[in-house]
Amino acid sequence: MRKSMTLSLILSAALGVSALAFAHDGGPDFGPGGPRDHHGEAMMALHGLNLTDAQKAQVKQILQQSFASLKTQAQTVRQQHEAFEALSPNASNYQSAAASLAQAEANLTSARITARAGATAQIYNSVLTSAQQNQYASQKAAFQARKAQWQQFKAEHPLPASAGSAP
Repeated sequence: MRKSMTLSLILSAALGVSALAFAHDGGPDFGPGGPRDHHGEAMMALHGLNLTDAQKAQVKQILQQSFASLKTQAQTVRQQHEAFEALSPNASNYQSAAASLAQAEANLTSARITARAGATAQIYNSVLTSAQQNQYASQKAAFQARKAQWQQFKAEHPLPASAGSAP
């Protein structure tokens, strides 16, 4: 039962993601196979809306523009991360480099979330028809209901404590 609930949650998560996640600029952070590759998840959400070819082209353009605006910032953070990793923990600037990297990553995360929200709103308001907007809202509500059901199930059926762990 738990495996089928997990599968249901994974599949429903794929339907509930933002349409923004499926465009990539090819960099390691955004490209297919990269750590932020949500192409398949977003395509599932869009697939359910039966977009026309023209709508798909509009969505792709919006998302490419959105991610292009983040590309330079993401590359800078990546370079800063590589420089930090090259530092020895006893380097005089190690702590300040860590703080600087943390702030740069926080700023990039904020920019990504803001860009995702902006692109999603633009797609929702200027690309989707009212019927597709209603369908999107229904899919999102169904996902939230399944997520709540899964959380309730997990709370009612906690995993047993592993052997050898402290009580």
